[in-house]
Amino acid sequence: MLINQKENPSYLDLFRSFFWMGLTAFGGLAMFAQVRKNVVDKKKWLDSNTFDSGLALCQVIPGAIIMQLVAYIGLKLKGIRGAVVCFIGFGLPAFLIMFILSVLYKHTKNISGVELVLTGLRVIIVAIVANAAYIFGKKNFRNVNDWIISAVAAGLFLTRLHPALVLLIAGLSGLLLSRKELSLSEKSVKSRTFWFFLMVLFLTGISILILFIFDRGYFILATIMLRIDLFSFGGGLASMPIMYHELVDLYGWFDAHTFMDGAILGQVTPGSIIIAATFFGYMHFGIFGSLLATIYVFTPSFLILMGTIPFFDKLRTYPQFNKVINGILCSFVGLLVIVTYRFTICIHWNLFNILLALVAFVLLVSKVDIIWIVLGGIIVSILIQWL
Repeated sequence: MLINQKENPSYLDLFRSFFWMGLTAFGGLAMFAQVRKNVVDKKKWLDSNTFDSGLALCQVIPGAIIMQLVAYIGLKLKGIRGAVVCFIGFGLPAFLIMFILSVLYKHTKNISGVELVLTGLRVIIVAIVANAAYIFGKKNFRNVNDWIISAVAAGLFLTRLHPALVLLIAGLSGLLLSRKELSLSEKSVKSRTFWFFLMVLFLTGISILILFIFDRGYFILATIMLRIDLFSFGGGLASMPIMYHELVDLYGWFDAHTFMDGAILGQVTPGSIIIAATFFGYMHFGIFGSLLATIYVFTPSFLILMGTIPFFDKLRTYPQFNKVINGILCSFVGLLVIVTYRFTICIHWNLFNILLALVAFVLLVSKVDIIWIVLGGIIVSILIQWL
């Protein structure tokens, strides 16, 4: 049984619980452990098998994994309304914090002390992205073909080919080269969830059409954010290569330093790093832009989950489907390597920065929570400023 009948949560219970979890969701992978502790161990709203199945689903579809996971939990507990309540409740704190940080950044980024702190954090973000490449590689590489797919993706991304095309090539490569044969049992289709998915998809299309008619700038921002989340296989960090390509390479709205600052703020904000979209929307389009970017960057995560749940288990019974997914996941190792390289060449390297990056990387590999590494980088940067 999924729900503990003694503690059957109300919608208000769900919102309050997930708002608090969203407010304290620091530490990358530690977020999943925190949600599991609250939902499975403490409140006993879900059993461990149901939670683990949801986590597996969210790991193989594009989008912000943690946001999809909380929506999955809400769907299991209270249906479609529960999914919406959990999704909004968890994401709202991150949006509010990121919006405040964006406003502060815009008015203080030229102050020398703040710039020095950001310089130290830029070094740490290099270590964070490099560690992400290491984690994804360790998790997904099983044979030489996986390395080949990753290397090809890295080379294509280095040529500034659109990430969507890189993913397409990687998926086809996975179909041809991957040897994984994992399959799951088939389950029944949930038609109500699928009809809800179609309705939200239709409303999203209408909203995009309205933006196209009345304001092309907002239209471009919205479609960029949709693409970023739509092709973000592997979680929030996997969105960074696509976000960088769109905002820096393709449209030139930001330089590399500003982009890194946004990524840093996204990392120190609770929840998924993809909340950096709020920062970029505010910096280029103001308050409405931050709201618009936030809504559209998370819309695909929600839509994909709702549209996938009815068919996921059936698709996973096909080895060909798993091979495509494996190819896409392997490709992101190459993409993250290229982003690490591009971030690296934007930094003025000295002995202090080299040591800071190495220490941060070692701590990350040792599974120290990211929040402590980021806070440590801030403290060290401040101390260096005083010396």
